[in-house]
Amino acid sequence: MAITKDTIRQIAGLAKIGLTDEEAERFARDLSKIDTFVGQVAKLETEGVAPATHSVQMKSVYRDDVMIPSLPREELLANAPEHDGSGFLTPKVLDEG
Repeated sequence: MAITKDTIRQIAGLAKIGLTDEEAERFARDLSKIDTFVGQVAKLETEGVAPATHSVQMKSVYRDDVMIPSLPREELLANAPEHDGSGFLTPKVLDEG
């Protein structure tokens, strides 16, 4: 699948990201290369190959997730620019149209 500058511009517009012509051209070229590589990998015969999550044994270095008491809600919301008493209020990012 050829990824064109127009496709990149359309995606950038949906994401509300401004791009120069040079950036759009570079992204189109780079994403086309990635798409070609993914297409080659997709053609590989994988029937009977067991899935692997890691090629080497992994050990978790993270601590256990333990619940601890939190600050009172009023204290957490004290410095919020806007809140409704139970959570932060943020401006809408997407148009509804």
